[in-house]
Amino acid sequence: MSEETPQEFTRFFQKSSRFIYYGLFLVILTIFLLIFSLGMGAMDIHPGTIVRVLSGKISGNVELLESIKANQIAVVWEIRLPRILSGALVGAGLAIAGCIFQSLLRNPLADPYTIGVSTGAAFGASLAILLNITLGLFLSSTTFAFLFAFLTLIAVIAIAQKGGGILTSNLILAGIIISSILSSGISFIKMIAGENVSAIVFWLMGSLSSRQWNDVRLVAPIVIIGGLIAWVFADDLNIMVLGDESAQTLGVNTQRTRLVYLIIGSAITAACVSVSGIIGFIGLIVPHILRFWTTANNRVLIPLSAVTGALILCLADNTVRLISSSEIPVGVLTTLIGGPFFIYIFLHKPDKDTAIL
Repeated sequence: MSEETPQEFTRFFQKSSRFIYYGLFLVILTIFLLIFSLGMGAMDIHPGTIVRVLSGKISGNVELLESIKANQIAVVWEIRLPRILSGALVGAGLAIAGCIFQSLLRNPLADPYTIGVSTGAAFGASLAILLNITLGLFLSSTTFAFLFAFLTLIAVIAIAQKGGGILTSNLILAGIIISSILSSGISFIKMIAGENVSAIVFWLMGSLSSRQWNDVRLVAPIVIIGGLIAWVFADDLNIMVLGDESAQTLGVNTQRTRLVYLIIGSAITAACVSVSGIIGFIGLIVPHILRFWTTANNRVLIPLSAVTGALILCLADNTVRLISSSEIPVGVLTTLIGGPFFIYIFLHKPDKDTAIL
């Protein structure tokens, strides 16, 4: 993968100033939404109290917390904040992975779930839940989901290589094959679960309920580090869209670049799915719309998609958290709204929008 010089970064910032302002606006809006979300729920908490709790916990200044009730501190720091941060990170991660796969597979309709990594995570989580129910074990569904997601990636790469190399068509076909097998496995697990199938179904619907700091610690480094690597080498990803022959002519090692981005996108997807379950359309719609509204340059598209994905998923999670006493899985809402919305933009887009660049 090619290295970037300081001069190239300077030229990038000069050419992309309006996108930077737009991104800063989204970041500020997201921060305000996070603080606002911390005060909403069964227990209403004043924004000033929230700021003091956050300041006291982050800085370690106990004096800021002395006048605040213990239950308010617990609600803000132990219950709501891990869930909100998990939602922001998952939304950002799915959007980044969507950018990667749409460019890597040269398909504007690709998403983080295209090559079957999410199905592998779903199978792992379903298996862990089944073993916990039937054998009385205490296996982590998050750990099993992450493990099986990577086993799925290894299987997809192995099949693609046997089929003639890690090419776009081979990856998609291998993903379809593995997804079909694992989907049948999930159906079999649900049948075995019997009356306890509801626990598996709820996970598969996608939810941020009861997220804890351990979930934040799992997803944060993978999304942040993976997103930074994808952004730094975004020019290689842009060139990959031109096709293998053109990319090789421009000095890009296509096999290595495709493998690196495949691992990055799959790792981000695996981390997000293992924490939240299957949350659809964030990774498809966010980069697709931003590519149409702003630019197809991944140097700009990746950070904008990350912030927009975080904002949208936080809004969706707040909605399902507040509208009903019996919480609706957020994956249901994103699919209900995202599906018809995507149909609309697909039918009303100009022909030029079908291209990645």
